[in-house]
Amino acid sequence: MNRLAGVTSPYLLQHADNPVDWWPWTPEAFEEARRRDVPILLSVGYSACHWCHVMAHESFEDQDTADFLNENFVSVKVDREERPDIDAVYMEAVQAATGQGGWPMTVFLTPDAEPFYFGTYFPPRARGGMPSFRQVLEGVRLAWDDRRDEVGEVAGKIVRDLAQREIVQQGTEPPGEAEQAQALLGLTREYDPQRGGFGGAPKFPPSMALEFLLRHHARTGSEGALQMAQDTCERMARGGIYDQLAGGFARYSVDRDWVVPHFEKMLYDNALLCRVYAHLWRGTGSSLARRVALETADFLVRELRTEQGGFASALDADSDDGTGRSVEGAYYVWSPEQLRAVLGDEGGELAARYYGVTEEGTFEHGRSVLQLPQTEGVFDADQVASVRERLLAERALRPAPGRDDKVVAAWNGLAIAALAETGAYFGRPDLIEAAVAAADLLVRLHLDEHGHLTRTSRDGRAGANAGVLEDYADVAEGFLALASVTGEGVWLDFAGLLLDQVLARFTDPETGALYDTASDAEQLIRRPQDPTDNATPSGWSAAAAALLSYAAHTGSEPHRTAAERALGIVTTLGPRVPRFIGWGLAAAEALLDGPREVAVVGPSPTDAGTTALRRAALLGTLPGTVVAVGTVGSEELPLLAGRPLVDGAAAAYVCRHFTCDAPTTDPARLRTELKSGQA
Repeated sequence: MNRLAGVTSPYLLQHADNPVDWWPWTPEAFEEARRRDVPILLSVGYSACHWCHVMAHESFEDQDTADFLNENFVSVKVDREERPDIDAVYMEAVQAATGQGGWPMTVFLTPDAEPFYFGTYFPPRARGGMPSFRQVLEGVRLAWDDRRDEVGEVAGKIVRDLAQREIVQQGTEPPGEAEQAQALLGLTREYDPQRGGFGGAPKFPPSMALEFLLRHHARTGSEGALQMAQDTCERMARGGIYDQLAGGFARYSVDRDWVVPHFEKMLYDNALLCRVYAHLWRGTGSSLARRVALETADFLVRELRTEQGGFASALDADSDDGTGRSVEGAYYVWSPEQLRAVLGDEGGELAARYYGVTEEGTFEHGRSVLQLPQTEGVFDADQVASVRERLLAERALRPAPGRDDKVVAAWNGLAIAALAETGAYFGRPDLIEAAVAAADLLVRLHLDEHGHLTRTSRDGRAGANAGVLEDYADVAEGFLALASVTGEGVWLDFAGLLLDQVLARFTDPETGALYDTASDAEQLIRRPQDPTDNATPSGWSAAAAALLSYAAHTGSEPHRTAAERALGIVTTLGPRVPRFIGWGLAAAEALLDGPREVAVVGPSPTDAGTTALRRAALLGTLPGTVVAVGTVGSEELPLLAGRPLVDGAAAAYVCRHFTCDAPTTDPARLRTELKSGQA
């Protein structure tokens, strides 16, 4: 065992038995490099990364390679999901130097942590113009020994270039109608009308852009925005990227048609998409959206929930194919022969037609990823249900993909919001209970008495890494959703505690710009700062959205002002790169609409009128609407203050900037008020 034994990261623990003498990212590792006068090999990945596993097997498990590394380098292994700040800083350097990035990320550093040579995956033998990993190691060591001055100059230049990349807010005014319309036009130009989604292969679920499109439609009535969202959601749900047997989405599709996924299933993708499909149902009544939202929520609870009540990070792409080999997608793919073996000839033929399984296969070795490609023909619903049940039972006998069971605060915040809302929309109190349990875990284990968050935990033990901006923002988002769904003011209080930390430790007081790490966090070669969405909403946009919702709940001007200033970056980037700032555009839609503040007061929590008004409020589609529900005279939530009953009956008050319409006791009228910004 090397120095990775005993850490909380499942990814690092996968390398604890390597012959490579790995160090975690610690000051002691850099001290060791100085003492020995050797460079550092920084290897960054994550547990569900297919090519990380490949490089580990080919190189880090190889004794000769390990011996060379141990003699000539200090080797440092980082889980990018535990330390997104380290990943962001060095990935920026990799992309600037090579024009591309990815994982595993391989970077060579001086003992002062300054990078001087970069790459991603390196094969064990040279091929396709790519040097072998051993050739790279020998070349770096030779440069370190014979051209040290040149190495130092390169490293110094890279650090200076990175320092100049700090974002300067060009303005603090949030986007208006014109910028939002330009962003919609930009998305329209990049939209794939034949297949849904944006751009070409590989194609990723555009969760944040979809939220913007749904909100823009709700506020403006734009049919084009709704059509792009609907068609993309349908194509993804019918494609191989969606698990047609058990629910849940894979990370991305390797092709433009959503047929063949990269098979790992990530918590953040499924939380975000669960919410998107729930919101699509809320706006359209789509039966497909309802099914997918509920199946995805059930997948989250069934497959990713931990014993402590949190949610695990991911399921691996690879699993045993039955021969002892770990193969990508082995758990999920089928051949016609396998279908017949389970279902018989007639059932196998039906399943092949229904799920698009061909003799040639849509994946490798004559096997297919299950889809719903058919648009014509009639299939008996009971037969299809039976086929699905039997295939699912057979698949359960296969070796399952590994699970990364660390709990990441930010991604759990996203899951809390998704499960709370999905449970409320569809009358599933078990989903709300799962959201509350995860929130309880975050409060107990990740949040200290000062309002500081720890990023990860595992098996009920908190990790050592401080939370970053996305943790504070996404957990606050989850707590705010719980406050609206449960009517419990404690979740609003916890959200406020986190957002006060955002204002104090992550915000530039002069410009309103946001940083990904706190002012008192470990200092890297630069302080990371990125307002653009990647696989998850940027911490910057997520913080702006949560600050805005909190201000709507409480009337806090400092929080609203901070949200408006933070959204200034969306004014600049939204019209130019709308695909990559969708969450910021969605937050801007809420700001343009108000957002609306809805207070529902009733004589008792079980009163039928209160329940009906509460449901109508939660199903309102206007962007960013916040809801407070309680009994008359309650001080649980600020929006309830001074709200009387109407003739002794439950009443709903709809306000905007704390200016309210006349209260209503009629759920139908409330639904109409909260349905369209054009009304």
